[in-house]
Amino acid sequence: MARKKIVAGNWKMNMTPSQAVALCEELKDLVKSEDVDVVYCVPAIDIVPVVEAVKGTNVEVGAENMYFEDKGAYTGEISASMLVDAGVKYVIIGHSERRDYFKEDDCLLNKKVKKAFEAGLTPILCCGETLEQREMGITLDWIRMQIKSDLVGVTAEQAASMVIAYEPIWAIGTGKTATTEQAQEVCKAVRDCIAEIYDAATAEAVRIQYGGSVNAANAAELFAQPDIDGGLVGGASLKADFGKIVNYK
Repeated sequence: MARKKIVAGNWKMNMTPSQAVALCEELKDLVKSEDVDVVYCVPAIDIVPVVEAVKGTNVEVGAENMYFEDKGAYTGEISASMLVDAGVKYVIIGHSERRDYFKEDDCLLNKKVKKAFEAGLTPILCCGETLEQREMGITLDWIRMQIKSDLVGVTAEQAASMVIAYEPIWAIGTGKTATTEQAQEVCKAVRDCIAEIYDAATAEAVRIQYGGSVNAANAAELFAQPDIDGGLVGGASLKADFGKIVNYK
């Protein structure tokens, strides 16, 4: 059975609640698709109004981050159960900006991945290399290490249901995009790594996105690759072009 494409917008730290509702209204008719799962991953303060704003549409809502504890003295953090109760279905875990700016390591991310599954959320687990790592020729080694570390203790059934987003750090928000061949090579390596950890059936089921300056002009070529099942879209998810990415065919 063919994997259904999934296009997720990562809004990052953009959009006030009122702006978020206005954007949902603007995009509503542009992102209609039966062939593609559409997700808006939005700032925490926007989750409740966005869940309300997309009711009755084909759009699901995701969070950009969460903590691994259920509750407690963790000022400023948000738990998986809070997200589920608010109507969230997906959660981005391990985005390079979280790894870099907030020093999130693979041990922490592994806890988050397991907690997301426990709560019934679908993780969108990010991986990716720096330009320096690519130039050193260690891209695939680095990605494999991230995937293996982040999925310790995750079952094959859970892994099959998740989303993995390959985002070369040097292509995020820079306007640079990995070539189609580069993106396909790494996404295939991710799938091969899943097969190595689990089995071929799990690897065949998992959906792998490409992220990093995805736009209306390059989406169709990227998404046509055998191991690329959609995109995690940053800046372009905040404008009407997002509809063209969703309806890339």
